[in-house]
Amino acid sequence: MSRKTLLLSSFSGVLLCLSFPKADISVAAFFAFLPLFYAIRGVSAKDGFKAGVVAGFVCNVGVLYWVAYVVVKYGYLPLYVGLAAMLAVAAILSVYTALFAGGLAFLSKKGGSIALAAPLLWVCVEFGRSHLLTGFPWENLGYSQHRNLLLLQISDVTGVYGISFLVVFVNAVLYDLLNLKEKKKAVVIAEAATAVVTLGLILSYGYYKTEKVRADLEKAPGGEVMVVQGNIDQSIKWDPAYQRETIDIYRKLTLEGRPSEGGLIVWPETATPFYFQDRDDYHREVADIARRSGSYLLFGSPSYLVEGGRQHVLNSAFLLSPLGTVAGRYDKVHLVPFGEYVPLRSLIPFMGRIIVGMEDMLPGKGFHPLRLDTEKVGTLICYEAVFPEIAAEYRRLGVRLFVNITNDAWFGRTAAPYQHLSMVKLRAVENRAYIVRAANTGISAVIAPTGEVVARTGLFERTVLKGKVKWTDGMTFYSRFGDVFAYGCFAATAILFLRPIVRRKKNDRRNNGNPAGPEEKNGRTGRLSLN
Repeated sequence: MSRKTLLLSSFSGVLLCLSFPKADISVAAFFAFLPLFYAIRGVSAKDGFKAGVVAGFVCNVGVLYWVAYVVVKYGYLPLYVGLAAMLAVAAILSVYTALFAGGLAFLSKKGGSIALAAPLLWVCVEFGRSHLLTGFPWENLGYSQHRNLLLLQISDVTGVYGISFLVVFVNAVLYDLLNLKEKKKAVVIAEAATAVVTLGLILSYGYYKTEKVRADLEKAPGGEVMVVQGNIDQSIKWDPAYQRETIDIYRKLTLEGRPSEGGLIVWPETATPFYFQDRDDYHREVADIARRSGSYLLFGSPSYLVEGGRQHVLNSAFLLSPLGTVAGRYDKVHLVPFGEYVPLRSLIPFMGRIIVGMEDMLPGKGFHPLRLDTEKVGTLICYEAVFPEIAAEYRRLGVRLFVNITNDAWFGRTAAPYQHLSMVKLRAVENRAYIVRAANTGISAVIAPTGEVVARTGLFERTVLKGKVKWTDGMTFYSRFGDVFAYGCFAATAILFLRPIVRRKKNDRRNNGNPAGPEEKNGRTGRLSLN
């Protein structure tokens, strides 16, 4: 790999990183791929793959640097181990960017148009990253636009992948415009016109949907919610000596700021550092808080299940009625790999969990809503909020409000809490439902169905957050049909890769079995390329 290729690929990685929180320079995403396109110009698929590895690695290091913080701070491991773990994660995830760059280099040599191939191929690799090996959709490209409300609205049809497609499409068209002298002018002008019209239509749709959703919300029934942000130090959270202090903090904040009777109070993930299911004094104290508040109380707590004489730990959410009785429980289904369990432990027995002190957790047996009288609430525990298919499944089950409980104390003051919030916004838009978010140390928030954060807290504040939510009905296209847009991109990409094979076979037949067709004799197999 030449020095020029290395620098260009690295620059793309830097620009991509800057488009996400904390830097949050969202406009950078619209030209972040340009250096990478120049880096793979005229190269083989193998060299394109290498350039993609560099770009992806640099981006992932910048976005996921907080992994090292978590490993060192709460895994109690040396700094070099934390750095090695973070670099390993960044390297593994860079394979997806490498597949994109390598595939694009291959298609360009086969006559593919970058403006068509790049966005299609990117959606495919992004979808793969979001689902393979339990999936890791953390900060997919579309999330870089989380502050652009007009662009976000299209996600109720396409999901986040539609926004990712648009960003890469604009990058590709800009690249062709910068290389106009080397392209067919009419083709490039058509691409630019398509980009302008597409962007205009998406922004117009965004304006229309924003206004329509706001108007619909005016007529929808609603209620009061209150989020309690306890700001419990993670280093003492599980210390039995501090259990009493933790309960006292939540009692004080809850009863001083309680909403009107019949409302909903939300505490964060694992707010109770003990097994609430055990009907002991702590259980009775929490139940008493719900009774005295006169409201529903939803909170996180570890729980356990005994099977075959062995106790298994679960990450659960409990809902208490205004009478203090247990109205429902949900057990987290999508656990965090190496955080809550070690995948394929039998094959990698030498690997342990990043966070020490607890055994592997057991996943819940399915997604099911919790009931507040006649209303259904979908509970997303921590990491589950970054998976759009989970929220969509809840919506299909009749959920009219989402609650996201999390404990982002693990992340400290890194970019991770901001990144986590940026992704949760899309779940509200995709399903056109309010999301109430309770985080132990922040950022807690109330998010409207337009993706607007109507109320929020800061990091490491001990406070309460009050707001009003509306119960929304109906399903969006995305809620009903899921990732149809992404599947369409897979089909179109398959056609792009099959075209050169079909063309070659036709040339072979035309030349009476001669494998060297006229196009190949001239050293070219197509009209358009990155050149």
